[in-house]
Amino acid sequence: MSQIIEIDDYDKTGKPHDGKPITKIEISPNEKYLVTYSKEDNSIFRWNVNNVTEGQLDLITTYKILENSITAINQICVSDDMKLVYIYECTGKRQIEIYDMENNQKIELDYDLEEYEYGAFNSKGEFILYNRDSEHKTLQNVIIIYSTKARNNKWRCKRMYRLPIELELITSKDDNFYLFANNSIYEWNILTKNSIKIFGSDEMEYKDMSELRKNFKIFSNEKFICTRIKNKIIIYSIELEIPIASLDINNDIQIYNYINYMKNTGLNLPLLLPLLSTNSKIWNFVMKYCFKEYKKCLKQNEQLQFDISSDNIQTKTKYAFRIQDGYVWKVELEEKISSIKFKDVFNIFIEDLSSDEFDDAKKINKKGDKIGEDLNFDEFEEAYETYEDLNVYLFSPYMNTIPKLFKDVESNFKYQDKLKFLKYNSIRWKIKYDRRSISLQAFNINKDNEDNKDNEDNKDNEDNKDNEDNKDNEDNKNLISSRTENFNAPKDIFLLKIELLNDNNIILITTIGLFIYHLNEKNKSISLNYFYYIELDKDSFGKNFKIFSKTTLPLPNYDSFKLSEKWVQYVKDNKESLLKYGVGLLEFAIKEQKLELVDDIYKKCISYFKKDLRNNRMFLSIITSAMPYFNEYFPDYITRYSLETAMIIDNPIYKIEYRQHKSQLHSFQYPQIDDLTKSILWLRYNAWMGKLAKIHGKDFTIVKLLIKLLILPIFPIYFVAFYILSKFHFINDAYKNAIYYDLVSFFDKKLSRNRTTPIITFMISYIKFMNYPQDYDWFWELILPQHSPFVDSIRSDIFKTLDGEALINFKWNTYGKYYHSIIWIGYAALLVCFDTAAGIPDRYIGTDIRNKLLIASTILGFFHLIFEFRQFIYDPAKWIRSYGNIIGTFIYFLPTFTSILWLRTKDYSLYIRTFNDDPNNPWNLTTTYQVFDNETSTSPNLFILQQPDKNTNMFTNYANSLFATCLLLTGDTSPLSNWPYEENPTLVILMILFAFAMAIYILNVFITLFGEAMQDNDESYLIMKAEYLVKIELFYLLPFQRRWKEWFPEVIHYHASMKKTRIEIKKMIENKEWKPKEFPDLKQRLTEKLDIEDDTLKGIHIDKITT
Repeated sequence: MSQIIEIDDYDKTGKPHDGKPITKIEISPNEKYLVTYSKEDNSIFRWNVNNVTEGQLDLITTYKILENSITAINQICVSDDMKLVYIYECTGKRQIEIYDMENNQKIELDYDLEEYEYGAFNSKGEFILYNRDSEHKTLQNVIIIYSTKARNNKWRCKRMYRLPIELELITSKDDNFYLFANNSIYEWNILTKNSIKIFGSDEMEYKDMSELRKNFKIFSNEKFICTRIKNKIIIYSIELEIPIASLDINNDIQIYNYINYMKNTGLNLPLLLPLLSTNSKIWNFVMKYCFKEYKKCLKQNEQLQFDISSDNIQTKTKYAFRIQDGYVWKVELEEKISSIKFKDVFNIFIEDLSSDEFDDAKKINKKGDKIGEDLNFDEFEEAYETYEDLNVYLFSPYMNTIPKLFKDVESNFKYQDKLKFLKYNSIRWKIKYDRRSISLQAFNINKDNEDNKDNEDNKDNEDNKDNEDNKDNEDNKNLISSRTENFNAPKDIFLLKIELLNDNNIILITTIGLFIYHLNEKNKSISLNYFYYIELDKDSFGKNFKIFSKTTLPLPNYDSFKLSEKWVQYVKDNKESLLKYGVGLLEFAIKEQKLELVDDIYKKCISYFKKDLRNNRMFLSIITSAMPYFNEYFPDYITRYSLETAMIIDNPIYKIEYRQHKSQLHSFQYPQIDDLTKSILWLRYNAWMGKLAKIHGKDFTIVKLLIKLLILPIFPIYFVAFYILSKFHFINDAYKNAIYYDLVSFFDKKLSRNRTTPIITFMISYIKFMNYPQDYDWFWELILPQHSPFVDSIRSDIFKTLDGEALINFKWNTYGKYYHSIIWIGYAALLVCFDTAAGIPDRYIGTDIRNKLLIASTILGFFHLIFEFRQFIYDPAKWIRSYGNIIGTFIYFLPTFTSILWLRTKDYSLYIRTFNDDPNNPWNLTTTYQVFDNETSTSPNLFILQQPDKNTNMFTNYANSLFATCLLLTGDTSPLSNWPYEENPTLVILMILFAFAMAIYILNVFITLFGEAMQDNDESYLIMKAEYLVKIELFYLLPFQRRWKEWFPEVIHYHASMKKTRIEIKKMIENKEWKPKEFPDLKQRLTEKLDIEDDTLKGIHIDKITT
């Protein structure tokens, strides 16, 4: 281990690090402290970020590393409470050093690893440590989270996770881990256990993870995740769940245009600035601007010359830190960037434009500072196209403006003129409406003849219609685009408010709802980017417009699509709009039975996914979310989708791996991360035993012998206990020095012929199929729970393929089997309690115990009846149609009701006879006898005979004989017990023949019924299992449990053995259910890997296969 000491006699008159260059700069998670490291003088300096708003940071302490054997320091990190960690290379291994800079103490870890790949602090003050290699193979790829509240100068292991071998940790941020696998970036949340795929591409192939970490940066907010990989900036929309842009860090024009276009959506310059190249003109302009603004605040004698270069500045979202003469300077970014005008930024690109190119590009006057060199106009045009088709209103911009407009209308409700003119900079809008239509025209104004005015002056309403009418001919020459919208609205259209957001976007508030139009100057078109139908009149306006007071725009409703065909066309043709509004549009098309529109949406979703398998899988969720409506109106689409998307993968290439699986079909959520937190105590114990073995070998041998001697008498209990603890991850196989693992390994070698099986990974195509709505009310969710698409779409077509079976397996193994066990344990407890109370005499259990058993029966019975009652309330018709529900209710009701009656029965004395007519009176249930005179002889003795009743011979009447027969069927021979069997051999023979015949008959009935029910056994079994899972989800899971991403993920993958896959494909080909037309590339690669001849691919165009 290295040594680190504090230098008390630091010469404050000299420069930090003795003037040596700074190698590394690291900042704490919340930007409170900063450390610098110089390789040449082997020192670390600590700086205080909080004590100054802007300016030179105060140096707190300096530390000197005294270990000469250190080859290199790979990573340094510092916490917000002044804990320093650095990972260094020494004697060929990566070691770690932890130091409390505030208390000058060295910190150790309570559970240590052999080597360390990556370390970081999160915003909670926890320390995250990752190792890739370990002498314990099962502890490779482990992430450990430590609590930094030291006990005896030790950090305790708090949580632990094990990654699959193909996954690598890139970095971490708060509760999110960013992982790399299969040329894709994943985000995994340790709290929700939910994972998302941020981006995937063949260009992201990395062999050296240290190189990837060096090139990888990530910043995010509540709407976007922005990552930098190599020379690309990937912008991922959290709401849409797809990458919406890929920006080239060397293309300043593209980045500028995109930021300018998206600036009101939350995708602002402070978020993207840390990701930009330090050679970027935008980056240099912002840095110069910020430090220039800072210099304005300095006194004359404090003026400094700042060198803006890539090597001495590090940017975060809040601050920029730069090195000047060995000292660290801090400048606030967010506030200064907010004051930058985008027009000034744009001027850095237009220096070399010709006048024609300048007019075509943006028509912005050249003024202000220009820091550009060369600009390719073709690049500008290409960059313009990349963002202009993106509908910014998908991300709910201007949500501060829209509610204000509605409040203005509410305070001054009046109808606007039928002809309106508005002007904003170089664009003039003409808006005209009548009772059933809205017409818009956009004109280009020649700015050479216009005075420069403020925005408010440019929004003049030109009320003189006569003058405007005279200008129609002139306007037509400058017309950019026009659009007329016809609506089949149930009420007349009146304009209530108009607002120009900028040159290209206009908001209309009308009596039939909110409209937002966008002008695309390049394509010379006006598009309706948002429409929400709602009737707004004077009386109901205040109540209805509250839907727009939220932080996001509401999703278009059913009537929005019904009233405007152009709005339907726009949503269908715009990629991002289709992803956000597509579910509602498809539901509308299905309900209206617009078959052509349904087919277009279906094909577009498949097409988008097919174009980019890695990143566009969420388009499939549009189809699967509408499955309940397909099930009702067009069930053939379910069959079509199930067969066309069978055995696909969200990757261009199938991979065959050799793994050990107990089943041939294993479902899981990718990435498949093991939570080892429960086994931390087990790991600590084994680590302690390992240290004991190294330091005190004899003592270790004695301890091991004592443990084995203690285990020997209780070995069966020990084995079962270890199995249960292993099953629930309280112990793991990282250290296999326990007797349990020795036995498991022995039997595994003896019984397992093939240790591994070739498997192929597939993706279940039912994306978001089992997810419940996130907005819910606790009370109503318990009474009338909301549905998931899975609940309303149980059909045999879904279970014809491996996807359906894998889906059911995932649900069953995740929570189904556990709740099934709980339900049956509850039922068994009810049965045992009631049968014990009813069947065992008082002399064995006593009255008190019987009453307790009856009370328990009552409680358990009510518990089961509550769930049956909830099912009845949820869907009375469906509940009544199910004979199982009715029988089950009677089974629960009878013992519950009987237990209540028996608990209410009066107490009767067992010693003094009680006379009453209560049938439950024990004196009325005892055997009675009658005294008769001896009339058949002269003997004076009396006869005492048991008086016969209706049960003495149950065959005396027809009704009782049927009941006697039923008793015989159950094995109860009491109806025949009054006849001596030896004296009635005929009766014995008839009884035996009856029992044999009925047994054969009943067995045949059950066999026939079971055979008919299971004729199509796989599908029938899966449907029955699915319906049972629905019952568990809706009535046994709590509302918040139905929203757990760990139990209800959006995307599920599964492993299938090659053997099972071959059988399934051949079966589908034989039944003509193998449909390779939609995914010919994938299906051909799959059949080639499995060596299956597929004649269905003949005549289908297939792209060249690359591996």
